[in-house]
Amino acid sequence: MADSTADESTNADTLWRELHKVLPEIWYDGGGKDHCEIDEAIRILTCLRKIESKNPESDISPVEVPKEFICTLSNKIMIEPMLIASGQTFEKSYILEWLKHERTCPRTKQVLYHRFMIPNHLINEVIKEWCRIHNFDRPKTSDEVIDLFTGDLESLLQRISSPSSVEDQTEAAKELSLKAKRFSSVCVYFVAKIPDSITRLLTPLSISEDSNPEFLENIVTALHIFSTFEKNKTLVAENPLVLPLLAKSMKQGTVLTRIHSAATVNSLSYTDSNKIIIGNSEVLKALIHVIEEGDSLATSEAFSALSNLCPVKEISEKAVSEGLIRAAIKKIKAGSNVSMLLSLLAFVSTQNHQTTEEMDNLGLIYDLFSILRNSNSLVNDENAVVIVYNICKSYKALQNVVLREEKRDVVLEEENKHGTFTRLENQEAGRVTSLAKRILEWILR
Repeated sequence: MADSTADESTNADTLWRELHKVLPEIWYDGGGKDHCEIDEAIRILTCLRKIESKNPESDISPVEVPKEFICTLSNKIMIEPMLIASGQTFEKSYILEWLKHERTCPRTKQVLYHRFMIPNHLINEVIKEWCRIHNFDRPKTSDEVIDLFTGDLESLLQRISSPSSVEDQTEAAKELSLKAKRFSSVCVYFVAKIPDSITRLLTPLSISEDSNPEFLENIVTALHIFSTFEKNKTLVAENPLVLPLLAKSMKQGTVLTRIHSAATVNSLSYTDSNKIIIGNSEVLKALIHVIEEGDSLATSEAFSALSNLCPVKEISEKAVSEGLIRAAIKKIKAGSNVSMLLSLLAFVSTQNHQTTEEMDNLGLIYDLFSILRNSNSLVNDENAVVIVYNICKSYKALQNVVLREEKRDVVLEEENKHGTFTRLENQEAGRVTSLAKRILEWILR
């Protein structure tokens, strides 16, 4: 009996040596020539299973996964082995992430003539057989964070939060923003996996009143990119350092810093749970400042953010009290971002009729007449006529009869001189036609 056990042990050792000779031929030849190596591996594994099934103690012995079963990108046993153009096999989720950014084989470094890949069913069968023999619990596929290209993130963060010099701190911030732009895995990993990453990233800016403009620009750029990922939005918005920094950056940063700051708020504002947080912060006033003073791109981002926020009535009312109407009209009078700001004012004037008084006092109605006379855009026509209609409704509600007639005469004069509303009524453009008809009914009664 002892001799039999010894023979089985010797046979098992021999079989393992044979298996370790066959595995590299399978892996480095893209699956084995004519499947011969695969068949041989399966044969060896079957024999091993028969031998080791007779030895219950083997079930509780530590098992070392053969290195050929380990993806060199994930450093874990492969779950979905994929064969790429170089003939090498990698874990699916990791090689997909790699090939988004690289055109080389991670193992051989050769340039790939295409990025297509196919499941390596043969190698998958070998791994399954090995797991079955060793009672090894092979993981299931998951949506785990892919930590590819993330190896130096901690050192970059250390250089930013505890810098050896201003120059090195700025360079590290630049490297981080470039990695964030290039690798999506960096953005998710940085926020989700590195402890206190956002706080550590922003702390240098929160304790310094006079930040290096280039350093600030790179930090805000990285923050913007991080915020575009759905998994990050809540974590970023809820960090107490984020919104104060963005509010400050929209007023004091470089042109690019202001654009990225407004774009970050815009990105965060798409998540419902973030809207109240943003609305209760100083960011709202900063967005209005960008509307009034910012360049076209920054204004566009601020407009998009406000469009997401203003459907919440309390936020809309606060935005109006912070000067939204004045800021938007100033830009419209300057001929900048007219289409988007008209749509914002059309929404606000419909949601809150009290805003029409401020619009009228700022002379917006004359700008609206000009837009309606010269517009080639049905969208601008609709938004402009909505605002005119809402202003007319406020005129009709005036208790002072003399003042009401004076206001009516302003609209009537536009119609008499240019036929603006008759032309709109004849456009047969749905809402534009309907509202133009109602305006005419009031002024021509």
